[in-house]
Amino acid sequence: MNEIFKREELLLGSSAMDTIARQRVIIFGVGGVGSWCAESLVRSGVHHLTIVDSDTVCASNINRQLVATTKTIGQPKVEVLRERLLDINPQAEITAIRAVYNAETSASFCLDTYDYIIDAIDSLKDKAHLILAATQTSARLFSSMGAALKMNPSRISVAEFWHVKGCPLAAALRRHFKHNKTFPSKKFKAVYSEELLKNQGEQTESRANGTICHATAVFGFTLAGLVMQDILQDS
Repeated sequence: MNEIFKREELLLGSSAMDTIARQRVIIFGVGGVGSWCAESLVRSGVHHLTIVDSDTVCASNINRQLVATTKTIGQPKVEVLRERLLDINPQAEITAIRAVYNAETSASFCLDTYDYIIDAIDSLKDKAHLILAATQTSARLFSSMGAALKMNPSRISVAEFWHVKGCPLAAALRRHFKHNKTFPSKKFKAVYSEELLKNQGEQTESRANGTICHATAVFGFTLAGLVMQDILQDS
């Protein structure tokens, strides 16, 4: 076992570490939630990770996104993150895809080749499509609901999607599925918070909501924790 995972091997055992290393994971969206999820998974021994995002780093990302610093502004998020993850574990297989997930591009991602699919997409329409597509595969899906307008990390929870309460994004997704009469093929867990604060400052970007690092990071770390728990209970 690689020396960098010795403390984890001490906790979990060598057989579990081998199982973790074999898993194939894909993360859609590596912003305030997905970037922290990716970091946690690679530090936990996941070797095969695909990261998908079309955006470049901008100044307004710096307060909450792992990839965002004053030096990375203008760079593709997936490329910055891939470099960082390989600095953590040079032996990892990190595939960076700079693209948008949507109905037109869905087939190109070969979702059925993964063990775990992480949804950290912001767009309602694209998020709904990913959920429908992912639940048609044998992969385990974990999805992030809205992480904006949250402050209290103790209120961040996990529930089966249809049991999520108090989250406007989850409610909008459910309305979308019901309106289109298309529903996820199987149950999946979602990370969410019932807390819903109001923006206090002046909005400079249309439809933007306030966010803070510790809240989005806890969402991301919780997603990673769900993956790890699932791997270990099946190993």
